[in-house]
Amino acid sequence: MKHSGKALASAFKLAGITAAAVIVLLLVAFLGTVIGGLILEFYGVLIGLWVVFAVFTFYFFRDPAPLTPTGANLVVAPAHGKVDVIDTMTENEFMGGECKRISIFLSVFDVHVQNAPLAGKIAYFKHLPGQYLNAMRSDCAQFNENVLLGIDAVEPPGEKVGVRLIAGLIARRIVPWISQNEAVQRGERISLIQFGSRVEVYLPLRAKVKVPLGEKVIGGETVIAAFD
Repeated sequence: MKHSGKALASAFKLAGITAAAVIVLLLVAFLGTVIGGLILEFYGVLIGLWVVFAVFTFYFFRDPAPLTPTGANLVVAPAHGKVDVIDTMTENEFMGGECKRISIFLSVFDVHVQNAPLAGKIAYFKHLPGQYLNAMRSDCAQFNENVLLGIDAVEPPGEKVGVRLIAGLIARRIVPWISQNEAVQRGERISLIQFGSRVEVYLPLRAKVKVPLGEKVIGGETVIAAFD
């Protein structure tokens, strides 16, 4: 007879689907019991790991107030870390050509709040997406995600200073706290880069570098250059 057996086939199909659902629920319940038992058995380890993580997180996000110098025409370090590059390069976006560069590497143990190197106005602000190569590479600014800030200085007037905030292998987020056309004071907090990273400073050729290669600097505090 036409369509004979189709209803029975539907019944088998529905029964099979519900049986599979019951089996899945039983497996989930079993796994939940096993996993739950493991969690309860090792809860002390889990809490200990969380405590270690929380302590490191608060340590990493520490934000000491810098003792910013008050002398005239000074440029302070925009970041905590080690000066591992001092050279001359070409930066066309804001500096408009050849300039001096001071590059600072931030390890995961350094403070990761950045500071304005001098008083002025944020005249340039550009976010550039990119890769997340190891920030220990001095050339990572060419490839990694970064934010370029251009500051028109108040002292001395007419000078330009660039700051490039660069993400690293672990650092995946740059959090600027300032915006274009905003006025900043020397040593003022301007951003946060989460975990290991790099910050570069671009200076006019006439600026005198005051920090040696390999020096550990304090953001907002250590004098790295001056306009004599």
